[in-house]
Amino acid sequence: MNRLHPKIIDLSLGRIERLMARLGHPERGLPPVVHVAGTNGKGSVIAYLSAMLRADGRTVHAYTSPHLVRFHERIALGGRPVDEARLGALLEECEAANEGEAITFFEITTAAAMLAFSREPADILLLETGLGGRLDATNVIARPRLCVITPVSIDHVHYLGDDLAGIAAEKAGILKPGVGAVVGPQPPVALEVIRARAESLAASLSVCGEDWSFDVETETLSYRDGEGTLSLPKPRLLGAHQLENAAVAVAAARRLGDLAPGEAAISHGVEEVRWPGRLQRLTEGPLVEMAAQTGGDGWELWLDGGHNEAAGHALAAVAEQWRDRPLHVIYGMLNTKAARDFLRPLGPRAASLTAVAIPGVEASLSADEAAGEAAAAGLAAAKAESVEHALGAILKGASGPGRVLICGSLYLSGRVLEDNA
Repeated sequence: MNRLHPKIIDLSLGRIERLMARLGHPERGLPPVVHVAGTNGKGSVIAYLSAMLRADGRTVHAYTSPHLVRFHERIALGGRPVDEARLGALLEECEAANEGEAITFFEITTAAAMLAFSREPADILLLETGLGGRLDATNVIARPRLCVITPVSIDHVHYLGDDLAGIAAEKAGILKPGVGAVVGPQPPVALEVIRARAESLAASLSVCGEDWSFDVETETLSYRDGEGTLSLPKPRLLGAHQLENAAVAVAAARRLGDLAPGEAAISHGVEEVRWPGRLQRLTEGPLVEMAAQTGGDGWELWLDGGHNEAAGHALAAVAEQWRDRPLHVIYGMLNTKAARDFLRPLGPRAASLTAVAIPGVEASLSADEAAGEAAAAGLAAAKAESVEHALGAILKGASGPGRVLICGSLYLSGRVLEDNA
């Protein structure tokens, strides 16, 4: 697929609309859709929602990107990744219908997902935008059941620009006439843009801080809206940003009408959700064995795919809670990301920074380039040939047990998980 469609991103709806028509418009035969856009937290919100709905007995399809280890993760049918035979057949069908015309990798694989979702009955489809919203291939959905916009921040500046209002306008492009939308916590300028777009479409908004709110008590997540208050368990996923993501998912779940899960299912979904590569502790594999054999007891290895400034702040907040042992950061990033903005809040909280290239990813920064980005942010970073070499150097130089965070890209997280989980 990469050879057939080397252009990964080229924001437009014309090509996907043409292919949808040739395939008989599968996008018109989908289960009720929850369409999710935003900069951070989209995948986590979908993971929470899926867990809540499945706990309520619903059959849930989901479309997310990128994948961590296998492409099949992107297309979940009833909670399970699409199988190899079906995926191959779907892609072949889309290739035949496309007749060799120009189309991006994401567009044609989204078309395959639409075919799969239209042919497999389900109660609901959770649909994540790939990039932006207005011109994203998933935006061929004419009338979703609900839209969700997670927090908007600066990211994908090569495609969406570096102006927050402009980025918010792209995300708000998923809003549809008369369709309700849940809006997570937003910077004022982003909320203003989203609100203006909604008003022009007569789309009702349910906004964090206005229509619903949340706070964290000692052992619970307290959620409040016009229907009352829910006292929920804290998520298994770590970080204050995951409390926020859980609250956005609760707000969305409460606005699904006849599909809305009950309180017990919401509580179960918040507590039991799994979402790999997001502050995930590694508990097996060669890296864990290396840490135990070389460094002894007390070492912890963690993995996170965050890659923009907002993610850097979120990880820095987690690092503030990790005061019991030194934190060593190993990072690798794409050349399309603002690496120094990611590193600037996180770096000062680390005992060491080590830059690596993401293996097998053409768009990766080299270790030299990634270290240079740290220097531009006023931080010192060592360089290593690989995550393994970086960990070895950290263990060799440590005087006692520490905590290692491997971060900077979902692609790097995927490679680490492939080898260690």
